[in-house]
Amino acid sequence: MSSVNKSGTYKLGDRSVRRLGYGAMQLAGKGVFGPPKDHDAAIAVLREAIAQGVNHIDTSDYYGPHVTNKLIREALWPYPDDLTIVTKIGARRGEDASWLPAFTADELEHAVHDNLRNLGLEVLDVVNLRITFGMHGPAEGSIEAQVTKLAELQRKGLVRNIGLSNVTRAQIQEGRKICDIVCVQNQYNLAHRDDDALIDELARHGIAYVPFFPLGGFGPLQSSTLSGVAERLGATPMQVALAWLLRRSPNILLIPGTSSVEHLRQNLAAAELELADEVLAELEGVTRAA
Repeated sequence: MSSVNKSGTYKLGDRSVRRLGYGAMQLAGKGVFGPPKDHDAAIAVLREAIAQGVNHIDTSDYYGPHVTNKLIREALWPYPDDLTIVTKIGARRGEDASWLPAFTADELEHAVHDNLRNLGLEVLDVVNLRITFGMHGPAEGSIEAQVTKLAELQRKGLVRNIGLSNVTRAQIQEGRKICDIVCVQNQYNLAHRDDDALIDELARHGIAYVPFFPLGGFGPLQSSTLSGVAERLGATPMQVALAWLLRRSPNILLIPGTSSVEHLRQNLAAAELELADEVLAELEGVTRAA
């Protein structure tokens, strides 16, 4: 059995995916801008992910821009029947590599068509609306107009399922009044746990939670406790961090990213790591110290 299979499965709208997937952001160039440093290595990572049993890939057409989606199409099309590709809209890239909001109805529709074209699809499995009201995390503000536009594109048959990214609890509630929300993507990891209560609430409603920066973000998680646990278990600190997330709640879906086949295999092997109750209690200290 592949390591990925041991992660279990969870529903993502009308799809069922393995809980350990792959995030394609790091396949683009430095700063998620421009082409990859090594094109063939990027293709190899995507193909290895599928070979290892991954059936959930997270991407966006503003990675690059247009770079990761074209790589996914080149590497994997025609796609396996069980592969679910999740993309994001709501932002664009400036010529200076800046991240800019792209939130008007026309911009959202244009982004959906860009994703369809560059991925080579007729319908997108899941589209996450990325909310960019806050520079450093979720910020309040109505998303009614944007979710309404996505729901319109869903009725037209261009989008199968809708999710939200970088959102508050109030925005999730607002979105759910307009259409079914199948997943939420927010920052969450062993040391950044603002969404603890939200994760449990979403689980009660059967909504997937997909943490971005599951391994710490632009710098990896640093903790003597985490390193000590990993050493005792014969694992890497990042494998322990991923295994903790899998144990945290059954509705958590993981999309760790990498541009290395070796690192990909290490991440996926986290599904085989067993964390005893006393280890989980010890890891709680990472959160308290953060």
